[in-house]
Amino acid sequence: MRLVVVVGNPKPASRTYTVAAAAARAVAVATGIAGEPEMIDLSGLAPRLLIATPSAAVEDALDQVSLADLLLVASPTFKGSYTGLLKVFLDLLPHRGLESVTALPLLVMRAPQHALAVEVHLRPLLVELGARVPTAGVAVLESDLGRLGEILVPWAASVANALASPRLAGSTS
Repeated sequence: MRLVVVVGNPKPASRTYTVAAAAARAVAVATGIAGEPEMIDLSGLAPRLLIATPSAAVEDALDQVSLADLLLVASPTFKGSYTGLLKVFLDLLPHRGLESVTALPLLVMRAPQHALAVEVHLRPLLVELGARVPTAGVAVLESDLGRLGEILVPWAASVANALASPRLAGSTS
């Protein structure tokens, strides 16, 4: 199984990247995925996303995303939702471009009142692109960064259970 991670933070070496990498490792352990996840940090692609002809690096990243078996999509919460950088990148995918992909939404946020954004904003975007989203997304508060294992290990176990369940594996809700 191929696990790909997209990090939609415009800042390189961000907390979102750190959380996404930890979440990917937790999912890999829980599901038995061997090898390292493929990490796509959009901060490095940002200057190339809005040009008329996308670069080879952008095209490669889009291919990685659309060919993933399991796609972890991570963003910081900006203005109560995901970043514009992530939206610009995902808008480059064709209609239903994630149809063969199972996606896992993750948001990192400063304030707990934004916790629903992962289900209200990011999940519907992934479903609109055709992805199966068989579990609840995960919202990680910045104040909880010191206890990521307590948050990510149970979430990763629920991901593994959902992927193993024929009833849930194809669900989008």
